[in-house]
Amino acid sequence: MMELKAYFESADGVGILSTADAGGQVNAAVYARPHVIDEQTVAFIMRERLSYRNLLSNPRACYLFVEDDPGYAGRRLYLTKIREESDTDVIAQFRRRQRKDEEPNENKSLVYFTVDRVRPLVGDSNSIAG
Repeated sequence: MMELKAYFESADGVGILSTADAGGQVNAAVYARPHVIDEQTVAFIMRERLSYRNLLSNPRACYLFVEDDPGYAGRRLYLTKIREESDTDVIAQFRRRQRKDEEPNENKSLVYFTVDRVRPLVGDSNSIAG
């Protein structure tokens, strides 16, 4: 199985981050590929919207990545939030591009997650090692 860093550097597609609040109300939002820190840690730049607020009361999330290729290829990453960084200089180092709809002074955080499990996009096999 391809390592996460190599996978996300080479794969094109669409990602969805799913979160839930403490009461179980679910949210799903389109997110770019994660920043792979190491094989057990990924990070996302998050604006202070519903997904971010959900993580304040429930640290668990699932990131589903659907590759652009025909068929149903991709990955599901089961995640647990471990920390966040709000320093704008640190966040700027991780930026891949500037969003067109972004407010310049909007609060953002770099949110780090432990990768608890990786599974293929489809199928119900056991977890895949990093």
